[in-house]
Amino acid sequence: MALRIVRLGSPRKKGEGLRIGAARRPPRGVRKSDHARLDYYDVWLPELAPTQKWVSWALSRPWTDERWRKYAHNYQREMNAPERQRLLDFIAALSKRTDVSVGCYCEDESRCHRSLLRELLRERGAKLA
Repeated sequence: MALRIVRLGSPRKKGEGLRIGAARRPPRGVRKSDHARLDYYDVWLPELAPTQKWVSWALSRPWTDERWRKYAHNYQREMNAPERQRLLDFIAALSKRTDVSVGCYCEDESRCHRSLLRELLRERGAKLA
């Protein structure tokens, strides 16, 4: 029983459990009925993703350390909303009882909100793989 942070669309690994999509948008050109079969996600929770404002901002120019810090700060601020806090608490609790994974499409996890999400979940006591 543990939580894994994954790249959506990557092949599933043994013990990954329920895969939660934490992306702002569903995958382009993929029918909803194929999301799980093609290793995107079983459940889509866009509430775990940055708002469209910050996704657009992030994609507007290449990353620098300064831009990443600003993005991280704003994502963490967005995640302080009560409804998002409850989702984080739920996933952290779930990770103690079953295998679960959370992911996004970004190729580089170090410049993706999923790296920030990992830390937010760790702070809430999630059992990480």
